Amino acid sequence: MQKLGGCVGECWGGFVGCLVRRKQVDANVARADGFQLAKRLSVFDLIAIGVGATIGAGVYILVGTVAKEQTGPAITISFLIAGIAAGLSALCYAELACRCPSAGSAYHYSYLCVGEGVAWLIGWSLILEYTLGGAAVARGISPNMAVFFGGQDSLPAFLSRPTILGIVVDPCAAVLVFIITGLLCTGIKESSLAQGIITTVNVVALLFIIVVGGYVGFKTQWVGYKVPGGYFPFGANGVLAGSATVFFSYVGFDAVTSTAEEVKNPQRDLPIGIGVSLFTCCVLYMLVSAVVIGLVPCSQLDPDTPIASAFASYGMNGAVYVITIGSVTALCAALIGGILPQPRILMAMARDGLLPSFFADINKRTHVPVKSTIATGIFIASLAFSMNVDQLAGMVSVGTLLAFTAVAVSVLILRYIPPDITLVTSSEFNNDVTEFNTEKEKIDETKRRKMAGWSIILVCAGVIVFASAASAKAIPTVPRVTLCGLGSGALLCGLAVLTFINQDDARLTFGETGGFLCPFVPFLPVTCILVNTYLLINLGIGTWIRVSVWLVIGVLVYVFYGRKHSLLVEAVYMPIVVGNEHEIDDIS
Repeated sequence: MQKLGGCVGECWGGFVGCLVRRKQVDANVARADGFQLAKRLSVFDLIAIGVGATIGAGVYILVGTVAKEQTGPAITISFLIAGIAAGLSALCYAELACRCPSAGSAYHYSYLCVGEGVAWLIGWSLILEYTLGGAAVARGISPNMAVFFGGQDSLPAFLSRPTILGIVVDPCAAVLVFIITGLLCTGIKESSLAQGIITTVNVVALLFIIVVGGYVGFKTQWVGYKVPGGYFPFGANGVLAGSATVFFSYVGFDAVTSTAEEVKNPQRDLPIGIGVSLFTCCVLYMLVSAVVIGLVPCSQLDPDTPIASAFASYGMNGAVYVITIGSVTALCAALIGGILPQPRILMAMARDGLLPSFFADINKRTHVPVKSTIATGIFIASLAFSMNVDQLAGMVSVGTLLAFTAVAVSVLILRYIPPDITLVTSSEFNNDVTEFNTEKEKIDETKRRKMAGWSIILVCAGVIVFASAASAKAIPTVPRVTLCGLGSGALLCGLAVLTFINQDDARLTFGETGGFLCPFVPFLPVTCILVNTYLLINLGIGTWIRVSVWLVIGVLVYVFYGRKHSLLVEAVYMPIVVGNEHEIDDIS
């Protein structure tokens, strides 16, 4: 009871104070205790991790489904729009990764800028995302290998899916997860090397599709584009709907930021790794879709195997094996990229006391969180072995979109109202206060921070109202338009205020100095928030009901464990001391 009373008394007045308390950007305390990962990753390792985690088997399937039902030949434009939308989040990630190069990715950034409650929500959602995503990818490998054995019915015993007690199990998926888990336990450099080799094979297969398919297309005069209805048979709405669908094929670049603590030069390499990997994926997606759609009219594409069927229609059955190799290696790379970040998120949450310290242990020889990695592997392997997770695939997107939204909000907070307090122990407690040249400057700064804070809240509220009303097609037109007007009005008002007030000078010294800065603030982060919130709302009620069960479990874990064991329970908050004007000039 005494410890709980300490939490209530010292965490800004109770439970709400626990939700909004923020940790320090400086992680020297944790590193001094030995919880330090090895800095062994170069920019090439980051690109391999990013491309491998992003290009899954989706490109081998989405091309046919989206082109046939939503976009027609204009699917290339949909991939471009989706790539730009993903790029907005990538730019926000790049700034925060440079400023705060520590493990945990969006969870870590949210804890620094927003608060413990949101950080827990993001971390808990990402655990769900990587677990379900990894299990779904693992179960997709054996069916893709069926082409090498003459079909599903001819698969050897070790690749087959027997039925036990009415459950279709997949031993191959579980074994593969354990193999990759063992690989990840050997070290981050070894893991990135394997990821690089597998990703290279996948990229070579995609280049084969582009080059050989392009050659055939030029010889046949691109018959796929000569269809009734032209390039935009479904109009602009179809292109935008297709963009929303293919947007999730860009998910994975955030795996790069989860390794930030293991990068040799994070200020330089992280933005390059994020940008190059996302740009590479966008170019490959656009070229592959342009070639495949040009070979065969959209209406004739097989939605399950669009690329293989397109080549087979020209009698190029040998190309099917190359395409299958690319598909299998894409799944393997995506599995590595899906398992790699989760142990680091568990480790970051355990470091902060929100999870048991078991997950924070770093192996002295390999310098990776081996215990967290093994626990992750066992959990994912169990799901992949015993459960068909296809119906739960939509839940994977929730964690990603929540993380993207939180990162964009964190950029706004960092620029306009960065933390103006620091954490000290009782022995360091003193009576220093923030110094200003005049009392008027102090009052003006307080007003500016309040105005910026309420403007960010107004923007977020406006986005939620507008996106909800725009998506609620079942409600009558008049209330729907009214709500859209109110939401957009609040959004624009908040954005206008953020545009005309000054950003906080403390952003220049928050975390690591130098590195990448997100451009077009506040417009770019606000656009990112709007896009991701709209996609979140449109995931469907069934997805949200299933996600809610996981989130309720997370709330209970936080209330009964994380809140009471957080390292911030005994923290004392003090205003940051600002020196005189000359000292500020020297820092900047």
